[in-house]
Amino acid sequence: MEYIANIPDSGSKKRIVIIGGGFAGLQLAKKIDSNYFQIVLIDKVNYHQFQPLMYQVATAGLEPSSISYPLRKTFHKRKDFHFRTCLAKQVLPEKKILETSIGSIQYDYLVIATGCDTNYFGNDKLKDSTYALKSISESLLARNRILLSFEKALSARTEEKVKEHLTFVIVGGGATGVELSGALADMKKSVLPKDYPELDFNKMEIHLVDASPRLLFAMSEEASAKAEETLKKRGVIIHQNIPVKDYKEPVVELGNGTELKSRNVFWVGGVKANSLAGLNDDAYNRGRLVVDEYNAVAGHNNIYSIGDTCLLLSDNSPKGHGQVAQVAIQMARTLARNLNNEVKGHNQKEKFVYSDKGSLATIGRNAAVADLWKLHFGGTVAWWLWLWVHILSIVGMRNKVSVFIDWVWSYITYDVSLRLLIRPKKNKMYDELDDREQNYE
Repeated sequence: MEYIANIPDSGSKKRIVIIGGGFAGLQLAKKIDSNYFQIVLIDKVNYHQFQPLMYQVATAGLEPSSISYPLRKTFHKRKDFHFRTCLAKQVLPEKKILETSIGSIQYDYLVIATGCDTNYFGNDKLKDSTYALKSISESLLARNRILLSFEKALSARTEEKVKEHLTFVIVGGGATGVELSGALADMKKSVLPKDYPELDFNKMEIHLVDASPRLLFAMSEEASAKAEETLKKRGVIIHQNIPVKDYKEPVVELGNGTELKSRNVFWVGGVKANSLAGLNDDAYNRGRLVVDEYNAVAGHNNIYSIGDTCLLLSDNSPKGHGQVAQVAIQMARTLARNLNNEVKGHNQKEKFVYSDKGSLATIGRNAAVADLWKLHFGGTVAWWLWLWVHILSIVGMRNKVSVFIDWVWSYITYDVSLRLLIRPKKNKMYDELDDREQNYE
C-alpha cells in the first residue's frame, strides 16, 4: 500500500520540494516567492545546524542550541510553507514523485540539497570506532568522549592506560581538524589543569594526522605554513603526508608504520555527498550530482541540485566548486531568482558564477589564518575577523547573542563553563518506538 504524505494541496501554485535544511536548502526556501510557489521543505532533523562551529560544541565551548535553529521558526511569517521531518528515500522522475519515510510527495520542482557526510575513503569500519563532527548529535557524542577520557584517566591503574586516555588523534588537516586541534590545545593549557589537578597534563598529547602534503590544503601555502607553525608552538604533534591505515582500539596504525595508542580518535578527514536513489546513473560523477550552469541535474527535467551534493563543471570551475557554505548559499540565491522569474513568465536565466569571498580558519585563542583575495595573513587580526564573520553567519538573533556572550566570557576568564558529561539513559521505549515506526512505514 502506497502512503501519500499529509501535505495541503498546492492549488494553482507550483509545488517546490526542497530536500535538506542546510545552508543551501534554507537559503533557497527563504528566497523562493511564496506568491507563486507552495514550498515544502524536508529534513531528517527539525533544525538548521551551523556546521563550522560544531568543533566548539565538541570541546565544550558552545551549547548545541547556540548553533542550531528550528526550521519552522525561521518561516513563521511565510505563507504556504510546509516543513516535514522525514527521510528522502528515492525519486520517481517520470511520475514527479519523491518517496519519503512519511509517504510520497508530488512535486513540480524538486531541489536536492542533501549536503554531505563524513568520508572514510572505503575504510567504513572506522565509522564505528572513531568520532565524526558532521552533526549536532555527533558533536555531543564527541564532547562526551573528550570529557569522559579525563574521568577515565583519573581512575586508570597503569601509566599506559592513563596515556591512552590522554592521547587525542585527529585525522584530517582541513579546517575542522586544525580548529579542533587548536581548541584542545587551548583546553590543555588553561582549562583542564583547573578541573583535574590530579592529572599531569604534560602527558597529554594531541596528534594531527593529515594525508595531504600540507595543512589547510584548500587555502594558500602561506595559510598552511602559518597554521602548522602555530599548532606546533601550542604543542600539537603533526604527522604530515601520512594516511591512517587502520584503528583497532587503542592502536592507530599510520601509513608509514607508526603506531599511536589512543582511546580518542576523531575522523574529520573528508566529506562525501549524500546521494538519492532513483536518478540516472550518469547523473552522478565522483559521488556528486552533475549539474549544468543553472544547477539543473543532468538528464532530468525540473530536478535541481545545489550545495555540497552537486558538481558543476565549467570553464570557471574545471574541478567543481569546494563543498563550503558560501558556494551553497550563492547557488541557492541564483536558483531562486531563476525559478521565480520562470514562474512569472520571464525566460531569461542567470548562469551561476561563484564569487569567492575568501577563506578563514581559526587555530585557537588569538590565532587564525585568512585568505582574502590576494591578501594572506594570520594572527590576532585574522582571529577577530573570523569571530565576527561567524557571529554574523549564525541563524537567529538569540543565537548570535548567545555565542557572542560565551566567547566574551571565555576570552576574559580563560575558561568555558559547559563541561557537562550528559549521556542518554538506556530505555527500551526508544527501541520499541523505532520498531513501531519502521513497521508502519
